[in-house]
Amino acid sequence: MRGLPWLLAGAAIGAGIAMVVLNDRELDYETGYDSDTGYDRVEGAARRTFGWGARQSAEGKVGSVVGRVKEGVGKLTKDPDLAAKGNVEKFAGEVKDKAGEVGRAVGETIHDLNK
Repeated sequence: MRGLPWLLAGAAIGAGIAMVVLNDRELDYETGYDSDTGYDRVEGAARRTFGWGARQSAEGKVGSVVGRVKEGVGKLTKDPDLAAKGNVEKFAGEVKDKAGEVGRAVGETIHDLNK
């Protein structure tokens, strides 16, 4: 049962990356060039994936800090429910941060392979 959160996090990361990569705008499908931005489809996917990862990482860090604060307040006030909620939020923030790091790494890899 301890592996279930990691399994869910992996599925969420995969779904998020797939949504970012597959969510392409109106493109010239012969050349793959996006006239609005000047980027081709692969470079656009790399930029979107990196951006998604950066947002997830930032949100995860904020969530982790909020969770640590709640956990600390719960321990100080001897409120086990608040401490447990803080611990869960801290863990969720750390998972989201790691998902963001993976997203950024995938974006960089796509960019590097497209050179």
